[in-house]
Amino acid sequence: METVRVLVVDDSPSIRALIKALLADEVGVEVVAEACNGQQAVELNATLLPDIITMDLEMPVMTGIQAIGEIMRTRAVPILVVSSVSDAEIAYQAVRHGALEVTGKPTLHDGEELAEKLRLLAGVPVIRHIGIGQQLPSSVDKLLLPQEDLPAPTWLPVAEHHESEVPQPVYVIASSTGGPNALALLIAALPQGFPYTVLIAQHISDGFAAGMVEWLGQLSAVPVRLGKHGEPILPGVVYIAPSEFHMTVTADGRIAMLTPAEGDIYHPSCDALLRSAAAVYGSRVVGVILTGMGRDGVQGLAAVCQAGGKTLAQDEASSVIFGMNKLAIEAGVAQEVVSLDNMLPAMLKHAQQSSAEAL
Repeated sequence: METVRVLVVDDSPSIRALIKALLADEVGVEVVAEACNGQQAVELNATLLPDIITMDLEMPVMTGIQAIGEIMRTRAVPILVVSSVSDAEIAYQAVRHGALEVTGKPTLHDGEELAEKLRLLAGVPVIRHIGIGQQLPSSVDKLLLPQEDLPAPTWLPVAEHHESEVPQPVYVIASSTGGPNALALLIAALPQGFPYTVLIAQHISDGFAAGMVEWLGQLSAVPVRLGKHGEPILPGVVYIAPSEFHMTVTADGRIAMLTPAEGDIYHPSCDALLRSAAAVYGSRVVGVILTGMGRDGVQGLAAVCQAGGKTLAQDEASSVIFGMNKLAIEAGVAQEVVSLDNMLPAMLKHAQQSSAEAL
């Protein structure tokens, strides 16, 4: 195993010392240098050539956002944002600028998890970016759909339909590492008046979901909300699960939050959301599994298939981590494998097929 060389960037000496101490006993990870501001990070990245950088955001001289932009323009390297919850929205701006993932400030018990994340992300190929703030793929324009291609919205809770109405499909998306940028691409492409419900379980550190919702909401022409227990599920709204609970749906078309069991690895659970949606909406579900590590979502996609719904998996070439989507493909529960660029057209194709089959 090759040792992953880490540059730790934080203006707090105690946080730098903690990260260094946590990684000291972890196999295959070595802290090669520390920086107390973004300017130092840029300089050390150019001279020491680390494999990965942990990046704070609020720092003197040059902020983390500015440093990420400069690093991605000069010598691009995988970046893990290590930030406080209070900076959650800014943290996802960092993802848009090129950072791979966001995590909270570590505690004394987080060494193994942090090391695993660094080892994984250090192997992700990243590319130079010409200008700051341009990291959402240009293919967003190709995904934007004309309004006439969309059915007129029926603004009713998805579980409440009259017999004369065509039941509307429900999209359920599972994602993990690399997911925020993939979700940004998809959600930014949804046109105003988009008539379908989108339910998302994205693995995320506790406290950061609200910041991601704010960030995605700024990119979206449709409402993006953090799921809340008991609220009705409406068409034309994107609901994102908080990390502290497993988001599910109920038979009367509402969101229900379940407390994770002790030992649950994934937060929030993609399987729990997909399984509950399959049980409630049956063949109306279009299940999607995007980039990410682990196997969460595979059983959920199987439940969607068994209920007669449609399933899609992101392909390897467009994935940051070809993990949970790979396992879904190998398990035979992904009916179609598509690139991220082609995901939204494929989702809409399956939605139209579901509507036609319901007639």
